[in-house]
Order: sequence, then structure tokens, then C-alpha cells
Amino acid sequence: MADYEIRPPRGDEFAALGELTVEAYQLGGLLEDVSYEDELRDVSRRAEHTELLAAVDVSGRLLGSVAVVRPGTKYAEISRPGELEFRMLAVASAAQGRGIGEALTRAVLGRARELGAGRVVLCSLDRMRIAHRLYERIGFHRLPERDWQPFPNTTLIAYGYDL
Repeated sequence: MADYEIRPPRGDEFAALGELTVEAYQLGGLLEDVSYEDELRDVSRRAEHTELLAAVDVSGRLLGSVAVVRPGTKYAEISRPGELEFRMLAVASAAQGRGIGEALTRAVLGRARELGAGRVVLCSLDRMRIAHRLYERIGFHRLPERDWQPFPNTTLIAYGYDL
């Protein structure tokens, strides 16, 4: 039995989730752009346009989070009608190796089933090899036709999971 739960975060947890997300991206060497750091930190804004999920341990400590994104909304990047997308998956450094990233990803899959989506999609920096292994282990497959470059020298690769 897990010693944490996956649930929507409370508003008073947004600031801490923002810092957790920035820290996770910094530790992964994924932050080169300060403007993206600001976006990662702004959980209040993200909560207005996405459905947030947080992993929280029994003592109330935040362990990770993810944004669930519907197609055609502000945070959607590659999703199409009938799909659900997720973004900004982050796990606190102190919680690495506990299955938090997998639990959050599986919670997204569960939410997609509840909403009747046919597929869950995501895009990930091409150098995020650990995340790619996680997605592939769960059953995601590559969608190379949806790979894209939001900026020069920044390639995002796409994955999908058919429900």
C-alpha cells in the first residue's frame, strides 16, 4: 500500500507545487529559459486552465504533480479531439524512486478513462530519457508524426497511450 495519495491540490499548496516543479525541471537539466521557469512556477494560472493532480504523503508533504489538459485549451500542445494530454509532470527530488511519476501518469490514464477519451498524449524533451523509459514501460508508444520544435534546438517528442 502506498504511503501517499493522488488528489487535486488545494489552493494553499499551489506555491509549494510551483517550487517543486521548478526544482524538478532544474535538477533534470531541463530549464534553459527563465520564462518557462515562470510558467512552471505559476500553478494558480495553470489551475485555471487544466485539471491538476498532486501526490501527497500521509503527513501532507507534496511529492509531485501533473497537469491534465483537454484538447483545444490554453495548455494543449498536441492533443486532438477525443484525446487527453498531460504536461508538467514533476516529482520532488526527495521522492525520486518511489513510483510517484508512474502513479501520477496512471492517475492521468484513469482520469482519461473517466472522461471517455480514446487516447492520452504527451510531448517530452528529446533528452528526457528517464521519463521516456517510464512512459514506454507503462505502455505509451511514440507518435513521431507529432514531434515538434517550439524553439530552435528544442525538440519535443510525442507519445500516445491508446485506451
